[in-house]
Amino acid sequence: MIDKVETILSDFERGKLTRRQVAASLAALAASAFVSPRAQAAAAGASGFQAISLNHVTVHVPDIQRTSRFYQEFFQMPLRQHSPTVHILGVGNSFFGIEQHNNAPPALDHYDFGIAHFNADQVRAQLRARNLEIQDTRSSESFKFRDPDGFLVQVNGPDYVGHVS
Repeated sequence: MIDKVETILSDFERGKLTRRQVAASLAALAASAFVSPRAQAAAAGASGFQAISLNHVTVHVPDIQRTSRFYQEFFQMPLRQHSPTVHILGVGNSFFGIEQHNNAPPALDHYDFGIAHFNADQVRAQLRARNLEIQDTRSSESFKFRDPDGFLVQVNGPDYVGHVS
């Protein structure tokens, strides 16, 4: 932005712009600084959504008590929500999900991005346009899909706190 201001002032000093044109140019430049990133992307023809947080990661483990205890003690993650098969541990404004899966090796289940100005219908439409598999088509709060490599990705607003069923 500083380069643009310098150019405007330089053009004025060379007589290429009137005072009125300088004022209008600087006003337009200042106004553009207040346009949201989403509006800027739309104006540029971009198709996508701005991920603004890594909301959470969820893993499957054979012994939820052992794993949960380790993360609570070693990383000082508080237990925010729990059921017999799901623990949600706090990590700042994010969380770490642990799910009990007997007779299965430990594995990454999914990761979740908090999306600015999340609108589930708009995100689903963009994913369908890319021929990606959507897991849940009902929720307006959060849903999962498979990325092009098959990873399970969850998306929602940045303030999503998870749910224990």
